[in-house]
Amino acid sequence: MRATDMVVSPAGLRFLGRRFPCTIGRGGVTDDKREGDMATPRGAHDLVGMLYRPDRMAQPADWAVPIRPVDLWSDDPAHEDYNLMVRHPYPHSHEVLRRADPMYDLIVITNWNWPYAERGKGSAIFIHQWRGQGRPTAGCIGLRRADLRWIAPRIRIGTKLIVL
Repeated sequence: MRATDMVVSPAGLRFLGRRFPCTIGRGGVTDDKREGDMATPRGAHDLVGMLYRPDRMAQPADWAVPIRPVDLWSDDPAHEDYNLMVRHPYPHSHEVLRRADPMYDLIVITNWNWPYAERGKGSAIFIHQWRGQGRPTAGCIGLRRADLRWIAPRIRIGTKLIVL
């Protein structure tokens, strides 16, 4: 592990010598991730993308991509687009990325089960804004808004999310 990696442990998320409170999935940490288990997958995950709401914030990093009103994320294991960003209209199961609440105003995308998804092994493991301290996610890593906005521009090529 390097200082440039984000390391998640019961003590929080450590990054660049700082520690941030974070939340994980309601199902805890798992070595056997499954779609819908609400668990956070253990391991070292590459950070492969960043999305943001341009109507709510400035571009947080030069490689961040705006979330458009039509952007969705497929979580349908039976469909060929499983665990990929898709566009509305999309008749299969999906998550809306442009949410009314601020949870997905800034998303860091991990390479969990991506880009060649194994059906049923879980989708959309993101780093995003939490609902509040102690309130678990559906499997992602949740951070305070201010902490996520501090972290985002400091992510570099090769930064990993390491879930212990």
